[in-house]
Amino acid sequence: MNLNNNFLKAVTYVAAPILMIGIAIFLKGFFENGSSVWTPIGIGAIIGAIFIFIMGMFMVATEEVLEKSYKGKKLIMIKNKKGAPL
Repeated sequence: MNLNNNFLKAVTYVAAPILMIGIAIFLKGFFENGSSVWTPIGIGAIIGAIFIFIMGMFMVATEEVLEKSYKGKKLIMIKNKKGAPL
């Protein structure tokens, strides 16, 4: 659980600055006069930050489900008629 918490914090520390930079670039391009190339770059950065965060959440959730559901299998040695394993 602690490893998942650290991973989620790392994903947040990566996604949050990208989101803030994307918002700033979007606002610069949106309120600038004329046609600006900064607006789609800002939108792309915002969507990228959201994608990074959602993928991180998915990885943490998958890890927790796998940790809680794994029960293992019991192996049984099969022997032939002479007693040697197959």
